[in-house]
Amino acid sequence: MLVDKYQRRINYLRISVTDKCNLRCRYCMPETGVEIKSHDGILRWEELLRMVQAFKDEGVDRVRITGGEPLVRKGLLSFIQDMNMLGFEEISLTTNGILLKKMAGELKESGISRINISLDSLDKEKYAWITRGGDIRKVFQGIDAAFQAGLEPVKLNVVVVKGFNDDEVMDLALLAKNQPLHVRFIELMPIGAGSIWGADSFVSTKETKKQIERLGSLVPAEIIGNGPAEKWRIDGFQGTVGFISAISQHICDRCNRVRLTADGRIYPCLHGTNYVSCFNALRNGDSQENIKRLIRQVMEIKPREHQLGSQGRMMNTIGG
Repeated sequence: MLVDKYQRRINYLRISVTDKCNLRCRYCMPETGVEIKSHDGILRWEELLRMVQAFKDEGVDRVRITGGEPLVRKGLLSFIQDMNMLGFEEISLTTNGILLKKMAGELKESGISRINISLDSLDKEKYAWITRGGDIRKVFQGIDAAFQAGLEPVKLNVVVVKGFNDDEVMDLALLAKNQPLHVRFIELMPIGAGSIWGADSFVSTKETKKQIERLGSLVPAEIIGNGPAEKWRIDGFQGTVGFISAISQHICDRCNRVRLTADGRIYPCLHGTNYVSCFNALRNGDSQENIKRLIRQVMEIKPREHQLGSQGRMMNTIGG
């Protein structure tokens, strides 16, 4: 069992399998894009699988695949199949949904059990603006395909930004009324290119929840998931609403995760600069015991709580 020095059990691994993306979201990367790692500069699928096996041996039982946009990396489905053979309790995936229509069925067959989709606006022009050209119709086609494939629960991630989409909060919550969607409202975090919005763009969970309560009373809910979201049901809704309050409420005492990037860095905290690299060990064919030793090193540097704003790493490199 993996336990950090603050006695938190770490059983959840998030893997950024690529830093490439088919969108250029304004809070994720600059308009010109970012310098993409070379093919030789990222872990090969077989190296990622060795790393995943080591985490499994050390006590991790749940994995989420992220990017960049994970669906753009060739060979992903075979990798998921190989991971599925290792016996994890759950393998999930986060996507922007653009490619989901054609891949949802294959993802389910490969071993993905559920899916998260990023969607920050219901307005096609605002969506195109924030993603620098994304087509919101493809996202909704992807949502439909996810339901048809049985990738449930389907969760929508919404970063709430004052002056951009805070006026859409109730409309976004209403997506959960007539279908079993789980809409999660996330406080804006000052990391990466998110600094394009200042402190006056922040909307607290308290403010967002106050809007949504106009739709009905919020009743505590339980759905499948590993994250820190508070989950609520509204009478007459098939789905739920949730809130992730990394800024207004410290959720670090419940943190159960570490993150592995495509270039082999193991980060103990989304918002920290400390990491342990497994790249050379994997590329040089080190023993599996040495790989596990690197994982245990990460437990020693995992902080008690995050230091938001302490670094400028782009979100496409670590997957949120």
